[in-house]
Amino acid sequence: MTSPSNTYDVVVVGGGISGLSAAKLLKANGLNPVVLEARNRVGGRTFTVRNKETKWVDLGGAYVGPTQNRILRLAHEYGIKTYKVNILGDLIHYYSGKSYLFRGSFPPMWNPFVWLDLNNLWRTMDQMGAEIPREAPWAAPHAEEWDKMSMLELFEKICWTSTARHFATLFVNVNVTSEPHEVSALWFLWYVKQCGGTMRIFSTTNGGQERKFVGGSGQISECMAKELGDRVKLESPVYRIDQSGDKIMVETLKNQTYQADYVILATPPSLNLKIHFKPELPPLRNQLIHRVPMGSVIKCMVYYKENFWKKKGYCGCMVIEEEDAPISLTLDDTKPDGSFPAIMGFILSRKCRQLTSLTKEERLKKICEIYARALGTEEALHPVHYEEKNWCEEEYSGGCYTAYFPPGILTQYGKVLRQPVGNLYFAGTETSTEWSGYMEGAVQAGERAAREVLCAMGKIHQSLIWQKEPESLDVPAFPFHTTFLERNLPSVGGLLKLTGVSAFLCAATAAGFMAYKRGLILQS
Repeated sequence: MTSPSNTYDVVVVGGGISGLSAAKLLKANGLNPVVLEARNRVGGRTFTVRNKETKWVDLGGAYVGPTQNRILRLAHEYGIKTYKVNILGDLIHYYSGKSYLFRGSFPPMWNPFVWLDLNNLWRTMDQMGAEIPREAPWAAPHAEEWDKMSMLELFEKICWTSTARHFATLFVNVNVTSEPHEVSALWFLWYVKQCGGTMRIFSTTNGGQERKFVGGSGQISECMAKELGDRVKLESPVYRIDQSGDKIMVETLKNQTYQADYVILATPPSLNLKIHFKPELPPLRNQLIHRVPMGSVIKCMVYYKENFWKKKGYCGCMVIEEEDAPISLTLDDTKPDGSFPAIMGFILSRKCRQLTSLTKEERLKKICEIYARALGTEEALHPVHYEEKNWCEEEYSGGCYTAYFPPGILTQYGKVLRQPVGNLYFAGTETSTEWSGYMEGAVQAGERAAREVLCAMGKIHQSLIWQKEPESLDVPAFPFHTTFLERNLPSVGGLLKLTGVSAFLCAATAAGFMAYKRGLILQS
Protein backbone atom coordinates (compact mmCIF):
# COMPACT_ATOMS: atom_id res chain seq x y z
CA MET A 1 0.00 0.00 0.00
CA THR A 2 1.11 3.56 -0.66
CA SER A 3 1.10 5.90 2.32
CA PRO A 4 -0.10 9.50 1.88
CA SER A 5 3.48 10.63 2.53
CA ASN A 6 4.54 8.81 -0.66
CA THR A 7 2.08 10.70 -2.85
CA TYR A 8 3.55 13.43 -5.04
CA ASP A 9 2.55 15.53 -8.02
CA VAL A 10 5.44 14.21 -10.14
CA VAL A 11 7.89 11.33 -9.73
CA VAL A 12 11.24 12.03 -11.41
CA VAL A 13 13.29 8.90 -12.11
CA GLY A 14 17.01 9.72 -12.15
CA GLY A 15 18.98 12.09 -9.93
CA GLY A 16 21.46 13.36 -12.47
CA ILE A 17 21.55 16.94 -13.72
CA SER A 18 18.53 16.39 -15.98
CA GLY A 19 16.23 14.88 -13.37
CA LEU A 20 17.23 17.37 -10.69
CA SER A 21 16.74 20.28 -13.12
CA ALA A 22 13.23 19.01 -13.84
CA ALA A 23 12.37 18.65 -10.15
CA LYS A 24 13.85 22.07 -9.32
CA LEU A 25 11.67 23.78 -11.93
CA LEU A 26 8.56 21.89 -10.84
CA LYS A 27 9.15 22.87 -7.21
CA ALA A 28 9.67 26.52 -8.26
CA ASN A 29 6.20 26.35 -9.87
CA GLY A 30 4.54 25.24 -6.66
CA LEU A 31 4.45 21.48 -7.29
CA ASN A 32 5.58 18.67 -5.03
CA PRO A 33 8.04 16.41 -6.94
CA VAL A 34 10.11 13.48 -5.70
CA VAL A 35 13.39 12.30 -7.27
CA LEU A 36 14.22 8.58 -7.18
CA GLU A 37 17.92 7.95 -7.74
CA ALA A 38 19.34 4.42 -8.00
CA ARG A 39 22.83 5.30 -6.79
CA ASN A 40 23.95 6.39 -3.34
CA ARG A 41 24.78 9.82 -4.77
CA VAL A 42 23.30 12.43 -7.09
CA GLY A 43 25.00 13.66 -10.26
CA GLY A 44 24.56 10.77 -12.69
CA ARG A 45 27.31 10.99 -15.30
CA THR A 46 28.99 13.81 -13.40
CA PHE A 47 31.04 12.55 -10.47
CA THR A 48 33.30 14.73 -8.32
CA VAL A 49 35.60 12.83 -5.95
CA ARG A 50 37.27 14.59 -3.03
CA ASN A 51 40.40 13.32 -1.30
CA LYS A 52 43.74 14.59 0.01
CA GLU A 53 45.65 13.52 -3.12
CA THR A 54 43.49 15.51 -5.54
CA LYS A 55 41.52 18.00 -3.37
CA TRP A 56 38.71 17.42 -5.90
CA VAL A 57 38.58 15.73 -9.27
CA ASP A 58 35.86 15.33 -11.91
CA LEU A 59 35.79 11.71 -13.01
CA GLY A 60 32.70 12.28 -15.15
CA GLY A 61 31.33 15.24 -17.12
CA ALA A 62 33.43 18.29 -16.39
CA TYR A 63 33.86 20.67 -19.32
CA VAL A 64 31.75 23.70 -20.10
CA GLY A 65 32.05 26.54 -22.57
CA PRO A 66 30.39 29.36 -24.51
CA THR A 67 26.78 28.82 -25.67
CA GLN A 68 26.21 26.35 -22.80
CA ASN A 69 24.08 28.96 -21.11
CA ARG A 70 21.71 26.86 -19.00
CA ILE A 71 24.35 24.98 -17.02
CA LEU A 72 26.24 28.26 -16.62
CA ARG A 73 23.05 29.90 -15.30
CA LEU A 74 22.67 27.16 -12.67
CA ALA A 75 26.32 27.48 -11.66
CA HIS A 76 25.95 31.25 -11.33
CA GLU A 77 22.83 30.82 -9.20
CA TYR A 78 24.75 28.62 -6.75
CA GLY A 79 27.88 30.77 -6.74
CA ILE A 80 29.99 28.12 -8.49
CA LYS A 81 32.70 29.80 -10.53
CA THR A 82 34.41 28.61 -13.69
CA TYR A 83 38.07 28.71 -14.65
CA LYS A 84 39.72 28.32 -18.03
CA VAL A 85 41.50 25.10 -18.93
CA ASN A 86 45.18 25.92 -19.45
CA ILE A 87 46.14 26.53 -23.09
CA LEU A 88 49.22 28.68 -22.45
CA GLY A 89 52.03 27.03 -24.36
CA ASP A 90 52.31 24.60 -27.25
CA LEU A 91 49.91 21.77 -27.94
CA ILE A 92 51.42 18.47 -29.05
CA HIS A 93 50.34 16.36 -32.00
CA TYR A 94 51.98 12.96 -31.56
CA TYR A 95 51.98 11.17 -34.91
CA SER A 96 54.08 8.32 -36.33
CA GLY A 97 56.29 8.30 -33.25
CA LYS A 98 57.12 12.03 -33.36
CA SER A 99 55.81 15.09 -31.53
CA TYR A 100 54.81 18.16 -33.54
CA LEU A 101 54.02 21.42 -31.76
CA PHE A 102 51.07 23.58 -32.74
CA ARG A 103 48.62 26.26 -31.58
CA GLY A 104 44.89 26.42 -32.29
CA SER A 105 42.02 23.93 -32.42
CA PHE A 106 43.34 21.42 -34.97
CA PRO A 107 46.90 20.22 -35.66
CA PRO A 108 48.28 21.64 -38.91
CA MET A 109 49.04 19.22 -41.73
CA TRP A 110 52.16 20.07 -43.72
CA ASN A 111 51.35 17.74 -46.58
CA PRO A 112 49.29 20.06 -48.86
CA PHE A 113 47.01 17.26 -50.04
CA VAL A 114 46.20 16.25 -46.45
CA TRP A 115 45.58 19.91 -45.59
CA LEU A 116 43.17 20.25 -48.52
CA ASP A 117 41.54 16.97 -47.55
CA LEU A 118 40.91 17.94 -43.92
CA ASN A 119 39.83 21.47 -44.80
CA ASN A 120 37.25 19.99 -47.16
CA LEU A 121 36.15 17.46 -44.53
CA TRP A 122 35.38 20.07 -41.83
CA ARG A 123 33.74 22.36 -44.38
CA THR A 124 31.60 19.53 -45.81
CA MET A 125 30.51 18.28 -42.38
CA ASP A 126 29.39 21.77 -41.35
CA GLN A 127 27.59 22.28 -44.67
CA MET A 128 25.77 18.97 -44.31
CA GLY A 129 24.91 19.78 -40.69
CA ALA A 130 23.38 23.08 -41.76
CA GLU A 131 20.63 21.08 -43.54
CA ILE A 132 19.66 19.14 -40.41
CA PRO A 133 16.97 20.57 -38.08
CA ARG A 134 18.07 20.53 -34.43
CA GLU A 135 14.60 19.52 -33.22
CA ALA A 136 13.93 16.89 -35.89
CA PRO A 137 17.03 15.51 -37.64
CA TRP A 138 14.88 12.75 -39.15
CA ALA A 139 13.13 15.47 -41.22
CA ALA A 140 16.33 16.63 -42.96
CA PRO A 141 16.16 16.66 -46.80
CA HIS A 142 18.73 13.84 -47.07
CA ALA A 143 17.77 12.11 -43.80
CA GLU A 144 17.12 8.63 -45.23
CA GLU A 145 20.28 8.62 -47.34
CA TRP A 146 22.56 9.90 -44.59
CA ASP A 147 21.02 7.71 -41.88
CA LYS A 148 21.68 4.52 -43.85
CA MET A 149 25.34 5.51 -44.03
CA SER A 150 27.89 5.17 -41.22
CA MET A 151 30.45 7.91 -40.60
CA LEU A 152 33.10 5.47 -41.85
CA GLU A 153 31.28 5.29 -45.19
CA LEU A 154 30.96 9.07 -45.28
CA PHE A 155 34.68 9.52 -44.58
CA GLU A 156 35.46 7.10 -47.39
CA LYS A 157 33.36 9.23 -49.74
CA ILE A 158 34.85 12.58 -48.64
CA CYS A 159 38.49 11.82 -47.74
CA TRP A 160 41.18 11.04 -50.29
CA THR A 161 44.06 10.52 -47.87
CA SER A 162 44.52 7.90 -45.15
CA THR A 163 45.92 10.63 -42.87
CA ALA A 164 42.65 12.57 -43.05
CA ARG A 165 40.62 9.42 -42.46
CA HIS A 166 42.68 8.53 -39.41
CA PHE A 167 42.23 11.98 -37.90
CA ALA A 168 38.52 11.89 -38.74
CA THR A 169 38.30 8.61 -36.78
CA LEU A 170 39.89 10.31 -33.78
CA PHE A 171 37.38 13.17 -34.16
CA VAL A 172 34.50 10.70 -33.79
CA ASN A 173 36.21 8.83 -30.95
CA VAL A 174 36.82 12.00 -28.95
CA ASN A 175 33.36 13.51 -29.44
CA VAL A 176 31.05 10.51 -29.03
CA THR A 177 33.26 7.72 -27.57
CA SER A 178 32.37 5.35 -30.39
CA GLU A 179 33.73 4.27 -33.77
CA PRO A 180 32.91 5.75 -37.20
CA HIS A 181 31.47 2.41 -38.38
CA GLU A 182 29.13 2.31 -35.35
CA VAL A 183 27.36 5.64 -35.76
CA SER A 184 24.87 6.96 -38.29
CA ALA A 185 26.19 9.79 -40.45
CA LEU A 186 22.88 11.63 -39.98
CA TRP A 187 23.10 11.32 -36.20
CA PHE A 188 26.76 12.34 -35.95
CA LEU A 189 26.37 15.30 -38.32
CA TRP A 190 23.34 16.39 -36.23
CA TYR A 191 25.33 15.91 -33.02
CA VAL A 192 28.15 18.18 -34.21
CA LYS A 193 25.68 20.74 -35.61
CA GLN A 194 23.66 21.03 -32.36
CA CYS A 195 26.91 21.67 -30.47
CA GLY A 196 27.68 24.60 -32.78
CA GLY A 197 29.75 22.94 -35.50
CA THR A 198 33.16 21.29 -35.88
CA MET A 199 35.14 24.18 -34.39
CA ARG A 200 32.86 24.75 -31.37
CA ILE A 201 32.68 21.10 -30.39
CA PHE A 202 36.43 20.39 -30.69
CA SER A 203 37.98 23.64 -29.49
CA THR A 204 39.22 24.49 -26.03
CA THR A 205 39.23 28.29 -26.40
CA ASN A 206 35.71 29.46 -27.30
CA GLY A 207 34.62 25.82 -27.44
CA GLY A 208 33.16 22.95 -25.48
CA GLN A 209 36.33 22.36 -23.44
CA GLU A 210 37.10 25.98 -22.54
CA ARG A 211 36.34 25.81 -18.82
CA LYS A 212 35.71 23.72 -15.73
CA PHE A 213 33.95 24.45 -12.45
CA VAL A 214 36.04 25.44 -9.44
CA GLY A 215 35.38 22.65 -6.94
CA GLY A 216 33.97 20.26 -9.53
CA SER A 217 30.81 19.88 -11.60
CA GLY A 218 29.24 17.56 -9.04
CA GLN A 219 28.49 20.60 -6.89
CA ILE A 220 25.67 21.63 -9.25
CA SER A 221 23.72 18.42 -8.63
CA GLU A 222 24.55 18.55 -4.93
CA CYS A 223 23.22 22.11 -4.67
CA MET A 224 19.99 21.20 -6.48
CA ALA A 225 19.57 18.14 -4.25
CA LYS A 226 20.09 20.27 -1.13
CA GLU A 227 17.44 22.70 -2.41
CA LEU A 228 15.02 19.81 -2.96
CA GLY A 229 15.77 18.35 0.49
CA ASP A 230 14.09 15.09 1.44
CA ARG A 231 12.33 14.99 -1.94
CA VAL A 232 15.52 13.28 -3.23
CA LYS A 233 15.54 9.56 -2.40
CA LEU A 234 18.90 7.83 -2.91
CA GLU A 235 19.44 4.07 -3.39
CA SER A 236 15.98 3.83 -4.90
CA PRO A 237 16.25 1.96 -8.22
CA VAL A 238 12.90 1.99 -10.02
CA TYR A 239 11.82 -1.36 -11.47
CA ARG A 240 8.10 -0.85 -12.18
CA ILE A 241 5.89 1.97 -13.51
CA ASP A 242 2.15 1.25 -13.61
CA GLN A 243 -0.11 3.71 -15.43
CA SER A 244 -3.19 1.44 -15.44
CA GLY A 245 -4.97 3.12 -12.51
CA ASP A 246 -6.08 6.62 -11.60
CA LYS A 247 -2.59 7.42 -10.32
CA ILE A 248 0.77 6.28 -11.65
CA MET A 249 2.38 3.78 -9.28
CA VAL A 250 6.19 3.74 -9.19
CA GLU A 251 7.90 0.89 -7.32
CA THR A 252 11.54 0.62 -6.25
CA LEU A 253 13.75 -2.35 -5.41
CA LYS A 254 13.55 -1.22 -1.76
CA ASN A 255 9.84 -2.13 -1.88
CA GLN A 256 8.84 1.51 -1.68
CA THR A 257 5.82 2.57 -3.75
CA TYR A 258 5.29 6.17 -4.83
CA GLN A 259 2.24 7.53 -6.59
CA ALA A 260 1.83 10.62 -8.72
CA ASP A 261 -0.13 12.08 -11.60
CA TYR A 262 2.97 12.37 -13.80
CA VAL A 263 6.37 10.70 -14.17
CA ILE A 264 9.53 12.08 -15.81
CA LEU A 265 12.12 9.50 -16.87
CA ALA A 266 15.50 11.24 -16.78
CA THR A 267 17.85 8.38 -17.63
CA PRO A 268 19.65 7.19 -20.78
CA PRO A 269 17.11 5.47 -23.06
CA SER A 270 18.69 2.02 -22.71
CA LEU A 271 18.18 2.09 -18.92
CA ASN A 272 14.41 2.03 -19.56
CA LEU A 273 15.02 -1.69 -20.16
CA LYS A 274 15.45 -2.15 -16.39
CA ILE A 275 11.86 -1.02 -15.79
CA HIS A 276 8.63 -3.02 -16.17
CA PHE A 277 5.90 -0.85 -17.70
CA LYS A 278 2.16 -1.39 -17.39
CA PRO A 279 0.69 -1.06 -19.91
CA GLU A 280 3.66 -1.96 -22.11
CA LEU A 281 5.49 0.80 -23.93
CA PRO A 282 4.26 1.55 -27.48
CA PRO A 283 6.05 -0.52 -30.17
CA LEU A 284 8.43 2.16 -31.46
CA ARG A 285 9.43 3.33 -27.97
CA ASN A 286 9.93 -0.29 -26.88
CA GLN A 287 12.19 -0.97 -29.85
CA LEU A 288 14.03 2.36 -29.59
CA ILE A 289 15.37 1.56 -26.13
CA HIS A 290 16.88 -1.69 -27.47
CA ARG A 291 18.72 0.14 -30.25
CA VAL A 292 20.65 3.08 -28.72
CA PRO A 293 23.81 1.86 -26.96
CA MET A 294 26.13 3.94 -24.80
CA GLY A 295 29.65 5.03 -25.68
CA SER A 296 32.79 3.57 -24.07
CA VAL A 297 35.31 5.62 -22.10
CA ILE A 298 37.73 5.46 -19.19
CA LYS A 299 38.64 8.90 -17.82
CA CYS A 300 42.19 8.95 -16.46
CA MET A 301 43.85 11.55 -14.21
CA VAL A 302 47.62 11.28 -13.69
CA TYR A 303 49.08 13.48 -10.93
CA TYR A 304 52.70 14.62 -10.74
CA LYS A 305 54.95 16.30 -8.20
CA GLU A 306 55.36 19.34 -10.44
CA ASN A 307 53.99 20.76 -13.69
CA PHE A 308 57.02 19.75 -15.75
CA TRP A 309 55.24 20.12 -19.10
CA LYS A 310 54.64 23.81 -18.40
CA LYS A 311 58.37 24.29 -17.77
CA LYS A 312 59.02 22.81 -21.21
CA GLY A 313 56.62 25.30 -22.79
CA TYR A 314 53.73 22.86 -23.29
CA CYS A 315 50.14 23.48 -22.19
CA GLY A 316 49.38 19.81 -21.44
CA CYS A 317 47.04 19.25 -24.39
CA MET A 318 48.09 16.32 -26.55
CA VAL A 319 46.41 14.83 -29.60
CA ILE A 320 47.84 11.33 -29.85
CA GLU A 321 47.50 9.34 -33.07
CA GLU A 322 49.05 5.97 -32.38
CA GLU A 323 47.04 2.74 -32.35
CA ASP A 324 49.05 1.24 -29.47
CA ALA A 325 48.66 4.35 -27.31
CA PRO A 326 45.85 4.04 -24.74
CA ILE A 327 45.10 7.78 -24.66
CA SER A 328 43.92 9.79 -27.68
CA LEU A 329 43.40 13.26 -26.16
CA THR A 330 44.72 15.00 -23.04
CA LEU A 331 44.17 18.31 -21.29
CA ASP A 332 45.93 19.95 -18.37
CA ASP A 333 43.94 19.27 -15.19
CA THR A 334 46.06 21.27 -12.77
CA LYS A 335 44.03 23.33 -10.29
CA PRO A 336 43.58 27.00 -11.24
CA ASP A 337 45.98 28.08 -8.46
CA GLY A 338 48.71 25.80 -9.87
CA SER A 339 48.35 23.10 -7.22
CA PHE A 340 47.91 19.37 -7.80
CA PRO A 341 49.58 19.19 -11.25
CA ALA A 342 47.74 16.64 -13.39
CA ILE A 343 47.04 15.53 -16.94
CA MET A 344 43.58 14.30 -17.88
CA GLY A 345 43.34 11.71 -20.63
CA PHE A 346 40.55 9.71 -22.28
CA ILE A 347 40.77 6.03 -23.20
CA LEU A 348 38.14 5.98 -25.93
CA SER A 349 35.89 3.54 -27.71
CA ARG A 350 37.76 0.53 -29.16
CA LYS A 351 40.81 1.25 -26.97
CA CYS A 352 38.60 1.41 -23.89
CA ARG A 353 37.15 -1.99 -24.71
CA GLN A 354 40.61 -3.43 -25.39
CA LEU A 355 42.16 -2.13 -22.16
CA THR A 356 39.26 -2.64 -19.77
CA SER A 357 40.60 -6.14 -18.93
CA LEU A 358 43.91 -4.73 -17.66
CA THR A 359 44.47 -3.79 -14.04
CA LYS A 360 44.44 -0.14 -12.99
CA GLU A 361 48.23 -0.30 -12.52
CA GLU A 362 48.78 -1.77 -15.99
CA ARG A 363 46.72 1.01 -17.58
CA LEU A 364 48.65 3.66 -15.64
CA LYS A 365 51.98 2.21 -16.84
CA LYS A 366 50.86 2.36 -20.49
CA ILE A 367 49.56 5.91 -20.05
CA CYS A 368 52.77 7.18 -18.46
CA GLU A 369 54.85 5.58 -21.21
CA ILE A 370 52.99 7.36 -24.01
CA TYR A 371 53.11 10.66 -22.09
CA ALA A 372 56.88 10.25 -21.72
CA ARG A 373 57.28 9.71 -25.46
CA ALA A 374 54.98 12.54 -26.47
CA LEU A 375 56.37 15.03 -23.93
CA GLY A 376 59.96 13.91 -24.48
CA THR A 377 60.81 13.42 -20.82
CA GLU A 378 61.12 10.57 -18.31
CA GLU A 379 59.47 12.78 -15.68
CA ALA A 380 56.14 11.54 -17.07
CA LEU A 381 57.04 8.02 -15.88
CA HIS A 382 56.88 9.03 -12.21
CA PRO A 383 53.35 9.97 -11.14
CA VAL A 384 52.50 10.59 -7.49
CA HIS A 385 48.81 9.63 -7.77
CA TYR A 386 46.32 8.20 -10.25
CA GLU A 387 42.53 8.34 -10.48
CA GLU A 388 40.39 6.71 -13.13
CA LYS A 389 36.73 5.99 -13.81
CA ASN A 390 35.63 3.24 -16.18
CA TRP A 391 32.12 4.29 -17.15
CA CYS A 392 31.50 0.99 -18.95
CA GLU A 393 31.07 -0.74 -15.57
CA GLU A 394 28.48 1.74 -14.26
CA GLU A 395 25.21 -0.18 -13.94
CA TYR A 396 23.10 2.97 -13.85
CA SER A 397 24.82 4.70 -16.78
CA GLY A 398 25.83 1.86 -19.06
CA GLY A 399 28.67 3.96 -20.48
CA CYS A 400 29.59 7.56 -21.30
CA TYR A 401 29.45 10.23 -22.53
CA THR A 402 26.10 9.62 -24.21
CA ALA A 403 23.93 7.20 -26.15
CA TYR A 404 24.63 7.02 -29.89
CA PHE A 405 22.44 6.12 -32.85
CA PRO A 406 23.71 3.37 -35.18
CA PRO A 407 22.86 3.62 -38.90
CA GLY A 408 19.17 3.39 -39.75
CA ILE A 409 17.79 4.08 -36.27
CA LEU A 410 17.27 7.85 -36.12
CA THR A 411 14.90 8.10 -39.10
CA GLN A 412 12.80 5.14 -37.96
CA TYR A 413 12.64 5.74 -34.21
CA GLY A 414 13.88 9.27 -33.53
CA LYS A 415 10.47 10.88 -33.54
CA VAL A 416 9.44 8.98 -30.37
CA LEU A 417 12.56 10.03 -28.42
CA ARG A 418 10.71 12.83 -26.58
CA GLN A 419 7.14 11.67 -27.27
CA PRO A 420 5.18 11.23 -24.01
CA VAL A 421 3.57 7.87 -23.23
CA GLY A 422 0.36 8.64 -21.35
CA ASN A 423 1.52 10.77 -18.42
CA LEU A 424 5.11 9.55 -18.74
CA TYR A 425 7.56 12.18 -20.05
CA PHE A 426 11.20 11.85 -21.12
CA ALA A 427 14.24 13.91 -20.12
CA GLY A 428 17.95 13.07 -20.10
CA THR A 429 20.67 14.74 -22.17
CA GLU A 430 19.94 12.41 -25.13
CA THR A 431 16.56 14.13 -25.62
CA SER A 432 17.94 17.67 -25.88
CA THR A 433 18.39 19.75 -29.02
CA GLU A 434 21.39 21.85 -27.91
CA TRP A 435 24.58 20.27 -26.57
CA SER A 436 22.98 16.83 -26.34
CA GLY A 437 25.42 14.55 -24.54
CA TYR A 438 26.69 17.39 -22.34
CA MET A 439 25.64 18.86 -18.99
CA GLU A 440 24.01 21.71 -20.93
CA GLY A 441 21.82 19.25 -22.81
CA ALA A 442 20.83 17.60 -19.54
CA VAL A 443 19.52 20.91 -18.15
CA GLN A 444 17.64 21.77 -21.35
CA ALA A 445 15.98 18.34 -21.41
CA GLY A 446 15.03 18.35 -17.74
CA GLU A 447 13.50 21.81 -17.86
CA ARG A 448 11.67 21.05 -21.13
CA ALA A 449 10.14 17.88 -19.65
CA ALA A 450 9.09 19.81 -16.53
CA ARG A 451 7.37 22.44 -18.69
CA GLU A 452 5.63 19.67 -20.66
CA VAL A 453 4.14 18.49 -17.37
CA LEU A 454 3.20 22.05 -16.39
CA CYS A 455 1.51 22.44 -19.78
CA ALA A 456 -0.38 19.15 -19.35
CA MET A 457 -1.61 20.43 -15.98
CA GLY A 458 -2.83 23.64 -17.62
CA LYS A 459 -0.34 25.82 -15.74
CA ILE A 460 1.51 27.17 -18.80
CA HIS A 461 0.76 27.54 -22.49
CA GLN A 462 2.23 25.09 -24.98
CA SER A 463 4.25 27.90 -26.58
CA LEU A 464 6.32 28.15 -23.36
CA ILE A 465 7.56 24.54 -23.36
CA TRP A 466 10.65 25.35 -25.46
CA GLN A 467 12.46 28.44 -24.20
CA LYS A 468 15.55 30.16 -25.55
CA GLU A 469 18.20 30.77 -22.93
CA PRO A 470 19.86 34.21 -22.67
CA GLU A 471 23.61 34.23 -23.27
CA SER A 472 25.76 33.90 -20.17
CA LEU A 473 27.35 37.22 -19.19
CA ASP A 474 30.21 35.34 -17.48
CA VAL A 475 31.12 33.16 -20.48
CA PRO A 476 30.40 35.01 -23.74
CA ALA A 477 30.51 33.22 -27.09
CA PHE A 478 32.44 34.51 -30.07
CA PRO A 479 31.93 33.45 -33.69
CA PHE A 480 34.51 31.31 -35.45
CA HIS A 481 35.83 32.93 -38.61
CA THR A 482 37.07 30.98 -41.60
CA THR A 483 39.48 32.49 -44.08
CA PHE A 484 38.76 33.04 -47.77
CA LEU A 485 41.08 30.14 -48.60
CA GLU A 486 39.38 27.78 -46.13
CA ARG A 487 36.01 28.61 -47.67
CA ASN A 488 37.09 28.38 -51.31
CA LEU A 489 40.01 25.99 -51.70
CA PRO A 490 39.06 22.89 -53.68
CA SER A 491 38.97 19.37 -52.34
CA VAL A 492 41.67 16.97 -53.50
CA GLY A 493 39.24 15.58 -56.08
CA GLY A 494 38.29 19.10 -57.13
CA LEU A 495 41.95 19.98 -57.57
CA LEU A 496 42.42 17.08 -59.96
CA LYS A 497 39.49 18.29 -62.07
CA LEU A 498 40.89 21.82 -62.15
CA THR A 499 44.36 20.82 -63.34
CA GLY A 500 43.22 20.30 -66.95
CA VAL A 501 46.03 17.84 -67.70
CA SER A 502 45.78 15.15 -70.34
CA ALA A 503 43.63 12.08 -69.85
CA PHE A 504 46.77 10.00 -69.38
CA LEU A 505 48.12 12.23 -66.65
CA CYS A 506 44.71 12.35 -64.99
CA ALA A 507 44.55 8.56 -64.94
CA ALA A 508 48.08 8.30 -63.61
CA THR A 509 47.43 10.92 -60.93
CA ALA A 510 44.17 9.26 -59.90
CA ALA A 511 45.91 5.89 -59.65
CA GLY A 512 48.58 7.43 -57.48
CA PHE A 513 46.02 9.04 -55.19
CA MET A 514 44.04 5.83 -54.87
CA ALA A 515 47.22 4.04 -53.84
CA TYR A 516 47.90 6.83 -51.34
CA LYS A 517 44.31 6.68 -50.11
CA ARG A 518 44.55 2.94 -49.50
CA GLY A 519 47.77 3.35 -47.56
CA LEU A 520 50.02 1.91 -50.28
CA ILE A 521 51.95 5.18 -50.49
CA LEU A 522 53.04 6.78 -47.22
CA GLN A 523 52.58 10.51 -46.66
CA SER A 524 55.74 12.57 -46.84
